[in-house]
Amino acid sequence: MDLVSVHSSSSLEPPKLITIKALTESSATGTALKSIPSHYNCTSTYDNPCENKGADASSSDPQDALPVIDFSLLTSADSEKRSKAIQDLANACQEWGFFLVINHGVPESLMKAVIDGLIEFFNLREEEKKEFEGKHVLDPIRCGTSFNPKMEKVFFWRDFLKVFVHPQFHFPNKPPGLSEVAGEYCRRSRQVVRELLRGISESLGLEGSYIDKAMDLESGFQVFVANLYPPCPQPELTMGMPPHSDHGLLSLLIQNDTPTGGLQLQHNGKWVNVNAPPNCFLINTADHLEVLSNGKYKSVLHRAVVNSQATRLSLAIAHGPSLDTVVGPAPELVDGQPPAYIPMRYKEYMELQQDNALDRKSCLDRVRTV
Repeated sequence: MDLVSVHSSSSLEPPKLITIKALTESSATGTALKSIPSHYNCTSTYDNPCENKGADASSSDPQDALPVIDFSLLTSADSEKRSKAIQDLANACQEWGFFLVINHGVPESLMKAVIDGLIEFFNLREEEKKEFEGKHVLDPIRCGTSFNPKMEKVFFWRDFLKVFVHPQFHFPNKPPGLSEVAGEYCRRSRQVVRELLRGISESLGLEGSYIDKAMDLESGFQVFVANLYPPCPQPELTMGMPPHSDHGLLSLLIQNDTPTGGLQLQHNGKWVNVNAPPNCFLINTADHLEVLSNGKYKSVLHRAVVNSQATRLSLAIAHGPSLDTVVGPAPELVDGQPPAYIPMRYKEYMELQQDNALDRKSCLDRVRTV
């Protein structure tokens, strides 16, 4: 997060980065930014983001199609209602890999408070945010821009804050009060995810506690990722995040109240616009659930697009095994055939993904056997 000019003195030198927020709020002439620097132009490297807003992206209301899981039924004492909820969960994981969770019990006021606090964080002076810059992918607090600028040929229209919040809780000490709010939100969201994974475990024909025990979720690795996507003068040329899948088991997402949207998932070969409505969680299956299920529940490609009207802030929390867990297909799901994935220690997989440029499911491809 080097606070210098985005223009290099030579075409042979790599561009120096400032945050997107700083880039959009100041320019050499003191006027509003009219065009993006060339090193943010993704059109020759990734799927043309201009297609996102055309025929390639679903224009229908995504809530008509995206599965909805009623958490209160999943935790119900009524065995019939719970069984139906588990079947709905199985269908959602197998057919979409993305689903909404309603009636989850996390107060809407807490969800709003953590989003408001993150907006305050990104509004801190650049010098203050630089205190939390971090250097390595396993630094517990990292604030920066793009994804991994050291490895990228083009950069993404995104600033971020990444924090490791479990099994040890870390967090920036600014702005005041955000750490406490985030800590409570992380605790509550972790409870929701563990219950979802219990239902998913049963939907796979395993014991309800199988995933929890096999993945050592008591020490499960939880990563708090806040993403800021400021308005972009040429949104058709760049991306907030490229197509990728997540490490871990499940990711849980909320966002600020913005009419523009920005998250897209790939479903049946097409990019579909999705939103997380107020007081709902948007959940997606991640790479290690695909590995553990031996490919029955696949992680899903998704990407972030940007717009010229409004700032979008999203908060994604990745929930994974403990760092030392070696994740491979559950023996009960192999069915006498060779496993479809090579077991790998979770920490090594995460380092592999985070220390390279994002490229669809290239990290997961490295552990496939077929």
